[in-house]
Amino acid sequence: MELIQSLLLGLIGVIGIPSLFLLSWAIYYDLSRSKIPSGFDSPLKLRGLHCLAIMAFTVGKCLELLGVCRQVAFIRFLMNFWNPRADPSLSAKDLHFDGVPVRVYHPKAPSAAPRKGFVFFHGGAGMLGSIAFYEDVCSKIAKETDSVVVSVGYRLSPEHLPPAQYMDCLAATIHLIQNAASHGVDPSKIIVGGDSVGGNYATVVAQKLVERSDLPKLRAQVLIYPSLQAMDYNLPSYQQNSSMPLLFRENIAYFGLKYIGKDPSLAGQILKGSHVPDSMRLKYGKWVSPDNLPERFKRRGYKQVPLAPFEPEVYRQLPEALEGHFSCLFADDSVIQKLPETLFVSDEYDIVRDDGLLYKKRLEDHGVKVTWFHVENGFHGMINFFKGFIFAFPAAIELMDSIIDFVKNL
Repeated sequence: MELIQSLLLGLIGVIGIPSLFLLSWAIYYDLSRSKIPSGFDSPLKLRGLHCLAIMAFTVGKCLELLGVCRQVAFIRFLMNFWNPRADPSLSAKDLHFDGVPVRVYHPKAPSAAPRKGFVFFHGGAGMLGSIAFYEDVCSKIAKETDSVVVSVGYRLSPEHLPPAQYMDCLAATIHLIQNAASHGVDPSKIIVGGDSVGGNYATVVAQKLVERSDLPKLRAQVLIYPSLQAMDYNLPSYQQNSSMPLLFRENIAYFGLKYIGKDPSLAGQILKGSHVPDSMRLKYGKWVSPDNLPERFKRRGYKQVPLAPFEPEVYRQLPEALEGHFSCLFADDSVIQKLPETLFVSDEYDIVRDDGLLYKKRLEDHGVKVTWFHVENGFHGMINFFKGFIFAFPAAIELMDSIIDFVKNL
């Protein structure tokens, strides 16, 4: 007992009482707010990761309240410490494609023919994330698929409000298509993809490019747990995983509003659906209906909840939430039917799981070839945790392997 007491006193002396208080707060918040389903296979590891995130966001919020810096600026600062190196079998060059910063990963080994090109858009709610933070992801895809991978450093909100993000992604993609030969890429074998909001940007880019008859068609799109609609936040996955780390239901509304530069106090109305006009409910309800989901995804504690009555004043403040670059699930049939072959990666314990499943059905209904990989022990944001000693998750390795297998077989 004396030894334990001595160790605790030593720990306090090293990291300080404020740090212990912060850690205690993070543990309390996680245990009192998080609800990790019993079927998830790594709860302690996920709780540890969640506590680190809580600590970072808490400090960031305190600094914002004190007027030192914005919360997102502090989180970006911390993320800059994650600075992995590209695999030695690759060359990595920082360039600009039509003014957009990119990092191009190119296998050093010679190739007898032009390679596939993969344009990757990182996640991070449109406000976080970077080329450097996704170095491991893009490096592994380039190495394992023998492809040229272009990681896009699009502008971030709130400094640059939407649609700046997808416009940067579109500009970088078009640049690669038009200059494919100079990068050793076959212009008929270009893929777009991304995770979370990056999956949203990949979806929008693919939709925009079907209108460009002057450009070669995309070979495929890779959509990794994408967020694709802001109409119904009571779909089964939003209820079942409402308090599942790393993304709570309440947080997706809060950060979504911060992303588009709106008042976060509107989160309650957007979660209830009072921002959706009756005309849009009639037009898009058939695509956002839980009836379109496989029955197995509605068994775990789901109760159908209708949208709240329409409040015109709320919609007046949030019209962009239902526009095509934000809710790209609502694209016209004439666009959907022209989309390229698609890989969908969904996670069982992810609040946006059903966004992807609903979009998957729309594509299949219009004859688009779809490959679907469902990660049974997956959670939102897991792609960055396929390697590492403490916070590596076997399910993240499965996710990466599904992407690699899909790209290799195109």
